[in-house]
Amino acid sequence: MDLGEFNQLSSDDARASLRPCLDVDRWIDGVVAARPFSSVEAALEAARTSAAPLTDDEINQAMSHHPRIGEKAKGSSAEAAYSSREQAGLGALDGSVQDRLAAGNAAYEERFDRVFLIRAAGRDPEEILAELERRMTNTDTAELAEVGEQLIQIATLRLEGILA
Repeated sequence: MDLGEFNQLSSDDARASLRPCLDVDRWIDGVVAARPFSSVEAALEAARTSAAPLTDDEINQAMSHHPRIGEKAKGSSAEAAYSSREQAGLGALDGSVQDRLAAGNAAYEERFDRVFLIRAAGRDPEEILAELERRMTNTDTAELAEVGEQLIQIATLRLEGILA
């Protein structure tokens, strides 16, 4: 689909195409209501700003669709397909990196009671590990804000993929 087709979708069809990007009704409603977009960049700007900042409940709902970094998404949903493509850039992880990611994921989950979420697209494993280590020092409030920002970055990238 391209921008013109997205602009012409019924509201229900536009909502359905956006839900795998970020399963947050307020975000979906904001992007759908902002149509028609004059450019892909205008659509992406609406995606970046429509739900910022996400609420705690919105973050928790959206997080249910994201696998651990370094693990394959389960199932055949659109969200699983997006996640697999986004993490494909990590390549085949060697044992050391895989072990460090697994240990980091476990420590993060123990500390914050959720999976570690990061926009994987465009990042290599070492950068992701460095971010995981940095974010372990966050307060609960600061980390929740970072998770919300990562969700919005992921949603924006996914929308860009839809409109390309």
